[in-house]
Amino acid sequence: MQRKVLYGLLLVVLLAVPVLGIYPLFVMKVMCFALFAAAFNLLIGYTGLLSFGHAMFLASAGYVTGYAMQTLGFSPELGVLAGTASATLLGFIVGLFAIRRQGIYFAMVTLALAQMVYFVFLQAPFTHGEDGLQGVPRGKLFGVLDLSSDVALYFVVLAVMVLAFLLIVRIVHSPFGQVLVAIKENEPRAVSLGYDTDRFKLLAFVLSAGLAGLAGSLKVVVQGFETLSDAYWTMSGLVVLMTLVGGMGTLFGPLLGAALIVALEDRLGDIGGALASTTGIEWFRSLGESVTIVTGVIFIACVLAFRRGIVGEIIARVRPLRA
Repeated sequence: MQRKVLYGLLLVVLLAVPVLGIYPLFVMKVMCFALFAAAFNLLIGYTGLLSFGHAMFLASAGYVTGYAMQTLGFSPELGVLAGTASATLLGFIVGLFAIRRQGIYFAMVTLALAQMVYFVFLQAPFTHGEDGLQGVPRGKLFGVLDLSSDVALYFVVLAVMVLAFLLIVRIVHSPFGQVLVAIKENEPRAVSLGYDTDRFKLLAFVLSAGLAGLAGSLKVVVQGFETLSDAYWTMSGLVVLMTLVGGMGTLFGPLLGAALIVALEDRLGDIGGALASTTGIEWFRSLGESVTIVTGVIFIACVLAFRRGIVGEIIARVRPLRA
């Protein structure tokens, strides 16, 4: 009940964002990365599979959605569906190879395949290489709702985000989700109980890839462009950081972690520009580019001080009090 109240309050705040005068584009960006982190958490937090290549699903869906809407004239809903389907298919292909290994070998296989996908995007003509896709139109949803308005697009993204989060909650609390947790805790025991663990891990990988692709598709519609930075390995590391800082294996943790990291990156860029303009020292302007140093320090502090993440530590301290 307390968890439902918390989610209800969060939903009320998100619904009131346009009324409160908060920048809708920033909140939509946060929601896209929050969905990306929640999809990744479904794989690592509940299945125990550490992927270092999840950026390929975010970027592949983004490129497919952007190309479909800009060049092929797809409507927003068809473009998002095409991008999500492409990421899901890519997740199935990658998963067939990756689940054959465990632990660090699984992570290295996903990283290697993600780098291959990155170089494909770098050379493919439809991605425009380092220039990326620019000026992707938002179009009209179902031919009726004009998404050129930030407020209209905001509520569409919020609705998709809520539905995707409810899907993740349903997956986690279903018998299928309990089998995933069993695989994470003790895979040999799950095998001895008669479960085909490879099939369950593959399905979890495909679901995670599809949800990450949905986040990438929405991100392109919101921002209107897609670049190689979404396919680079640092994006895969960033989603790991979001999940660990917020709380791996919790439903709310990745959402909080994504909000903190995205807000930190954006604010550091603004602070660096402001300091440069007021002091005349150009070194401050590079502060936004050096945000990885700050996020690295946060990651080290998270690992040393609260290994369960922010939400995980709160839950661990509240449970004894409630008992």
